[in-house]
Amino acid sequence: MHTNQTARLPHFPISLFGAIMGYGGLTLGFTKAYEVLGVSSLFYQVLTLLTTVFFILITLTYLTKMFKYPEAVRHDLHHPIALHFFPTFSISLLLLSILYKTSMPQMASILWHLGAIIQFALLLYIMNNWIHHEKWQVTHMNPAWFIPVVGNILIPLGAPAFSHIELGWFFFSIGLIFWLILNSIVMYRLFFHPPLVKLLEPTLFILIAPPAVGFISYMTLTGNQGMDDFARILYYIALFLTILLLSQANRFLRVPFALSWWAYTFPLGAMTMASFMMYQSLEFDIFIYLAVFFLSVLSALVLHLTIKTIIAIKSKKLCVAPVLPQSSTPTSPISEK
Repeated sequence: MHTNQTARLPHFPISLFGAIMGYGGLTLGFTKAYEVLGVSSLFYQVLTLLTTVFFILITLTYLTKMFKYPEAVRHDLHHPIALHFFPTFSISLLLLSILYKTSMPQMASILWHLGAIIQFALLLYIMNNWIHHEKWQVTHMNPAWFIPVVGNILIPLGAPAFSHIELGWFFFSIGLIFWLILNSIVMYRLFFHPPLVKLLEPTLFILIAPPAVGFISYMTLTGNQGMDDFARILYYIALFLTILLLSQANRFLRVPFALSWWAYTFPLGAMTMASFMMYQSLEFDIFIYLAVFFLSVLSALVLHLTIKTIIAIKSKKLCVAPVLPQSSTPTSPISEK
């Protein structure tokens, strides 16, 4: 048994931190539901605890992998898909800092500063990797490349409380501009090149995250001083992308379960929180209906994915060898089998 567990540890996926992002998004959604609808605080308190416990377990496991199998971590850092999931760790730290901002402000501040530093370091590393390379092809491009950008747009949520607001605008500017650049490249890749491999199709939901999180961050940086046109543009772009992708639900349901399914969760969490904020600003009932709908779908999805992930762990199908692409269409390292 010990030998088998050791053999699987080198293949422990960095993408599992995407589950923490999903739980963090769901927790923030229920936090807003508590503020706006008066839903019991027990929901977000329990979810905060679960998010923290899962984060610690996944972090300790990946740290063990780093110390015992550093070559496996280097392999992840050179993989065209796994590389872009490393910022899910720093994003998880940032989400935890937001969850504990009120109850444990000192710890939240430490988590935010640590998350911001790691996020910026990973951004520099990944962008240098993009610029100075001999391997990237357009067909390697997929929505997971947005993850380093989403992390930057998330940092401003804690900037007014934990640092200086100008630092928040610094990261917001980086995230916004590079979202627009990467969005153009992703659309070109999707429109004019072979489709994504089936297991990566759920990552299309990541397209929702930059404008949705951008809306939340922009409102935070402006002190929630009413709704302006730029905020509306960010929200409605995110809403359109959400509707577009939900209209393809039958297609996504046919995708075999893999860790990439967790890509559905955080963007829906961001849309839930953004919709609650739209309602708070405009008091237009349609937004509360949207928020409740997104929160309901997200809750069912997180429960379903949690069960599926636990089953994959128990059946020893979670940790599989990632495959470096040998062709223009990379093989996903985030499947469970």
